Amino acid sequence: MPRRAILRGHVRREGPEAGERHSESTYFVDLEPGELSGVFAAPQWLRDFGVLAWLLVGISALMVAAVTLLALMNTIVIPVVTATIIAAVCAPLVRRLARHMPRAAATVVVFLSLLALGVGIALLVLGGIVSQASSMQSTLEKAVANLQEGLKDAGVSAGKAQQAAGDASSTVTDAFHALLDGLGAGISALASLAIFLSFTALSLFFLLKDGPLIRKWAEGHLGLPPAVSHVITGRTLGALQGYFAGVTAIAAFNAIVIGLGALVLGLPQIGSIMLVNFFAAYVPYLGAWSAGAFTVLIALGSQGRTTALIMAVVVLLANGALQQMIQPIAFGATLGIHPLAVLIVTIAGGSLFGTIGLILAAPLTSAAVHISSDLAHARAIEGRASPTEEPSHA
Repeated sequence: MPRRAILRGHVRREGPEAGERHSESTYFVDLEPGELSGVFAAPQWLRDFGVLAWLLVGISALMVAAVTLLALMNTIVIPVVTATIIAAVCAPLVRRLARHMPRAAATVVVFLSLLALGVGIALLVLGGIVSQASSMQSTLEKAVANLQEGLKDAGVSAGKAQQAAGDASSTVTDAFHALLDGLGAGISALASLAIFLSFTALSLFFLLKDGPLIRKWAEGHLGLPPAVSHVITGRTLGALQGYFAGVTAIAAFNAIVIGLGALVLGLPQIGSIMLVNFFAAYVPYLGAWSAGAFTVLIALGSQGRTTALIMAVVVLLANGALQQMIQPIAFGATLGIHPLAVLIVTIAGGSLFGTIGLILAAPLTSAAVHISSDLAHARAIEGRASPTEEPSHA
């Protein structure tokens, strides 16, 4: 039965003689049981938002714990991740060769080709740097001297200019000596590199050989329907392949444009400049600009400020306006996302997860976008294909 609640209040009454006076009145209101229980309850949207916030907190904590755990096992995690990326990129080549020979033989051919390519590139790059280290160091020291003169001409005091030049010169000299010493007597560093390369090579061989089996096992343990799991793994592998195809195209473009500019301007070490700009482009955004700064310093030390200024314009065009014409074609065709999105997620991934985040942020974002689109498209098709209940005719 409804309960009767008593509400008391003051009512103002006006009289012609006494003016204003107050009297207390009593009101009776019939209330159902529990009718006032939800008066101070939070609205449903706020409840949903609170649940979502706690879920995000839990996911963030899980990610932090996972990253911390993986960081403790970086000795094996980084080689396996590196091998996984290489295997994902080279999987189509193994698959094509496997049509004409056993997969094990195709794996051996691709693995040995990659090994020979890696050794050749390492010898080419390190050999070029070591053979030209003294001349490059003298060129960079001349660049520092020219930079000091430029600072003086710009109005900087001689003492501050000298201090800045001394700091830059010592940094350049220490960097080159560290490089040469590391190549000649860095036993510890070489041992760590050997362990990394060994684990990477071993992981790469098994990933190339048993890639389909590993993918099938992973799809079966995702806890999702087989079709959905297949879409997720397929899109992820496709995004990795497309990303590195796009990066290779951009790296080759940067190396050719900057190399041609250096050739026209008569800079020394054209081969080293092109190699540095090509391989640095595989470090998203930061690598290309660092290699461009290196090229401008070479121009400043060998040809002077005018040539360095022209080279700086070439670098800006190669990494800026001209690259913007290539990036939509490269990343748009291979990743299907806007270059600005690539920039944002790359910087964010690098800030959170370091070098691995820099490399994997864009392809994983592309994979997530395409997976969401594929699932939405499949749901739409399923909705259209489902039989509708026809009205019965009496």
